[in-house]
Amino acid sequence: MNEESHETMQSEHLDRPDTAGDGGATSWPGAGGAPRRPGAESSNGSARRSDDGLTDGLSDGLTNGGELGPTGRPEPHFPEPPPLTSHGPARVIAMCNQKGGVGKTTTAINLGAALAELGRKVLVIDFDPQGALSVGLGVNAQELDLTIYNLLIERGHEIHEVIVPTRTPNLDVVPANIDLSAAEVQLVGEVAREQILARALRPALDEYDVILIDCQPSLGLLTVNALTASHGVIIPLECEFFAMRGVALLIDTIDKITDRLNPRLQVDGILATMYDSRTLHSREVVRSVVDHFGDQVFHTVISRTVKFPDATLAAEPITTYSSDHSGAGAYRQLARELIARGGAA
Repeated sequence: MNEESHETMQSEHLDRPDTAGDGGATSWPGAGGAPRRPGAESSNGSARRSDDGLTDGLSDGLTNGGELGPTGRPEPHFPEPPPLTSHGPARVIAMCNQKGGVGKTTTAINLGAALAELGRKVLVIDFDPQGALSVGLGVNAQELDLTIYNLLIERGHEIHEVIVPTRTPNLDVVPANIDLSAAEVQLVGEVAREQILARALRPALDEYDVILIDCQPSLGLLTVNALTASHGVIIPLECEFFAMRGVALLIDTIDKITDRLNPRLQVDGILATMYDSRTLHSREVVRSVVDHFGDQVFHTVISRTVKFPDATLAAEPITTYSSDHSGAGAYRQLARELIARGGAA
């Protein structure tokens, strides 16, 4: 069983929607300063966040009656986005955190499925040698002749050869298996080694609205490739004290990628995961993250529930495995919030 699934299998099942609780904020451990604010416009021309971290669409008038959400802020109403009249070019988003077991794969699968429900064409890239995303979408990458590894390392392959449709309409996957672990060493001697994934994705950009890259839990060459290929980064952050410690290092890495390799890269948001509203610790962690990063923290919070590993074992997103569950509702809200913020079409 992969590390992320094993960790979530330990979780408790919460059926009630989470609400913000009391609890003082803790100090931010090891933070090296606030992250860079996103620019006003993305590279594909879609509306981006303004200086306060929100688009004009998230005005004060769109709050849910002034009620405070789990992040301690008034929670805006995220409307159903209008249908698209055409598809592409894709906005590429990396799910990145060097800590394992924080919800990267779970978020890539379920956010992708929720965006697909909204009529977006979504491609998810399994960029972790553990191959958890592939398994979670019902693809046995061990039996495939071609995976993302072949696309990166071997000449003569094109991305359409490795794209596999899933059982979820509008959702496709590029699978990975343990072979990918060798790619990091093999790419070291390549020219422009940080841009190999970006070149591999280029032929598919006009066919999808969103491409989500599930990164491995490290800041190595594969993750650098993912960040170089991306327009934005979503940082899943477990609501646990030690999970916060590495975020400053990740933000520093993102800034270096922005300065040296990919000027368009920006942080789309920090997503609190594995939240338990019954514990003071979870509430304090969320409060601390919001105090430090402000509106870069998504209003949507993903709670702990055994439904996520159950859905993984069933090899389907929670949006179809347990459509009425609060976890499915949370990822649908995240999809609407991401679109409202300008992070997706």
